[in-house]
Amino acid sequence: MVATVETARGPFSATRLRASPPAKFIAHPALWLLLPSLILPLIIIGIPIYDLLSTSLFKLGRFGNVGEFIWLGNFETVFDDPLFVAALWRTVIWTIGVVGGTILISMPVALVLSEDFFGRGIARIVIMLPWAVSLAMTAVIWQWTLHGQLGLLNGTLRMLGLQDTPIEWMATAGSAFPIQILIGILVSIPFTTTIFLGGLSSIPRDIYEAAVVDGSNPPQRFRYLTMPLMRPFLNLAIVLNVIYVFNSFPIIWVMTKGGPANGTEILVTYVYKQAFVFGNFAKAIAGSVVMFLLLAAFTILYLWMMTHRESDASASRD
Repeated sequence: MVATVETARGPFSATRLRASPPAKFIAHPALWLLLPSLILPLIIIGIPIYDLLSTSLFKLGRFGNVGEFIWLGNFETVFDDPLFVAALWRTVIWTIGVVGGTILISMPVALVLSEDFFGRGIARIVIMLPWAVSLAMTAVIWQWTLHGQLGLLNGTLRMLGLQDTPIEWMATAGSAFPIQILIGILVSIPFTTTIFLGGLSSIPRDIYEAAVVDGSNPPQRFRYLTMPLMRPFLNLAIVLNVIYVFNSFPIIWVMTKGGPANGTEILVTYVYKQAFVFGNFAKAIAGSVVMFLLLAAFTILYLWMMTHRESDASASRD
């Protein structure tokens, strides 16, 4: 390609190869600086994912031995299982319920804890305490609290005269699953509140003072100042919580093991049972691939939507 190059002696024609955009990206110094830190995660994450995807295309024996190539046969088998389909829809309800409830509660909590008041440090510690306890231990505590005969909740209700006969809280899926969603919200609040507190602390106080001078009220300041500036932190909280909750295992497994009658089964407990209880590794590995693809699709789609939304907002302002 002939290009005119300006030098101290004046313009002259010379043959020069211009780097294409991919070549410029590869030659970028920042990429080479990041490359060492990217190699190890790519190996640790990429090799298991490749092994999982490739193994799912083969027939698997009871002890995990790989047989003949059957293409998508394992996925046809797992989608023909009504328990898997029910667990899939229940996982969607579980994820939306826990993540939605967590976001709705954590934002007001973070707004309160960001204000300057007496005892704020103690209040922050109390909010963070559930985060210090493992999910398995939390599930055990709630399992005994909700015990039908010896549980603290039934004992408290009887002491207050609100009931005469004990209630079997975990005996039916109609009561057990909503309770597990509420517990999931409780243990997710500290992490999400921490994200929101970090976002609120990065917002300059001057803009609120200027808004007060202009005569705005608290709802207007929250709508037009806080929420737009908190959007990156809100997106981060939604993506991370969806990933964590979608894969959450201890609460449901410790409390009900997916019962009663598979009424609280979600995908992660379904996969665990198929692999380590029934020894059906074909269904387990196919279910694992489905979980991975669903999470990857959600993350990519959500981030793409948020990126385009921000770019459209920037274009409209320009």
